[in-house]
Amino acid sequence: MRPIRAACLGTATLVALLACAPVAGAAATDTGSAHARDKARTITLRAVVRELHRFPVVEGSVSPGDRVVARSDLSYFSDETHTKIGESHVTCTTTRGGADEAEQCVATYVLPGGELTVQGMYFNYLDQGPFDNAITGGTGRYDKARGSVHSEPNGPGVRTFTIHLA
Repeated sequence: MRPIRAACLGTATLVALLACAPVAGAAATDTGSAHARDKARTITLRAVVRELHRFPVVEGSVSPGDRVVARSDLSYFSDETHTKIGESHVTCTTTRGGADEAEQCVATYVLPGGELTVQGMYFNYLDQGPFDNAITGGTGRYDKARGSVHSEPNGPGVRTFTIHLA
């Protein structure tokens, strides 16, 4: 199977999630407690796709079993210089093909002080719309992290990730 480049498909998933991710500027909400400073906050990141490959089961169609692998540079959303602070690494597997395509995605965000893992569904990949995924854990300063990630397209090959840590 031959990979399809990001230029052909547009923005990566991610998650990831992370892809579908996963950049400039951060927003943090702090309620004052030590726990809140370490755990409960919102981080807004900008993800710029650096690599995206699609491995189709059937060439020229979207079918169950297709795989997408993506890597994005991350920066704080408010940083106008887009200084790289981390990366997102995403894999997605198509679970339903056709016009109402669905993908199951797993992403790892490599950030200063640790990593966040994210998982969830992404619908209609070719439309490149928004999505929400669950934070399933983390390492370092994100150890035992929970919450969600909301992703919005922000131009060709660029997404905004709003990370809500609970």
